[in-house]
Amino acid sequence: MDVCSVHHNDVFLRYSVSLLGYGFYGDVLSDSERNRWLGPARYDLAGVKTFLSHNYYEGTVSFLPAEDDVGNPRDKLQCRSGKQPLISEEQNDSSDWNEIHGKFIAINAANMSCACPRSPKGLSPFAHLADGNADLILVRNCSRLDFFKHLLRHTNKDDQFDHSFVEVHRVRKFRFEPERHILVSLEDLSEPATKTGYSTPLGSWSCDGEILPEVTIVRRTLRGIIRDSTKV
Repeated sequence: MDVCSVHHNDVFLRYSVSLLGYGFYGDVLSDSERNRWLGPARYDLAGVKTFLSHNYYEGTVSFLPAEDDVGNPRDKLQCRSGKQPLISEEQNDSSDWNEIHGKFIAINAANMSCACPRSPKGLSPFAHLADGNADLILVRNCSRLDFFKHLLRHTNKDDQFDHSFVEVHRVRKFRFEPERHILVSLEDLSEPATKTGYSTPLGSWSCDGEILPEVTIVRRTLRGIIRDSTKV
């Protein structure tokens, strides 16, 4: 199966085998850390608080799309690990980047379906384990009701990507650069010489349940480096 490596300014941060999530899922994890004494119930509490706060984050997502012959996240092709067409490791990716700037409630990159009891199909039902790609899910800023509808579809058979504010791409690599806004208080405006500012909160990334120390990241896929040790 694939593993992804996460970097900041060419410095390695962490490996991930499951989900890299920013915005909603990063906020849920950050808030839950303050209530570890609650045990697993802390995630439910953090999820409700994060949903009600309805934060969004502005930034730029850039990605290298997967090759055309590996399918797409909505093609309904079940994963058959090892059966996907091979992808060249020597591709020149210098000019193939797609760039999307916007305000996002959530940015998720799934190496696998991420299915669980609460989400039987997972965050990306047709993600593949060993095709050298990840499914990049972008949830743009929307109403709280619309976002709830999106989350609710993770619990049933409806297509969670079938919303105007959601898009999903199969990607080889992606990077994220947050938009940093400097805010200045009204009192400071009367005295320019002593004006001070502060950055707006930038959120955080959840990397397989661990908080990353940086927000500006590059994620690369390492294809099929975990192999079944039972096969000789």
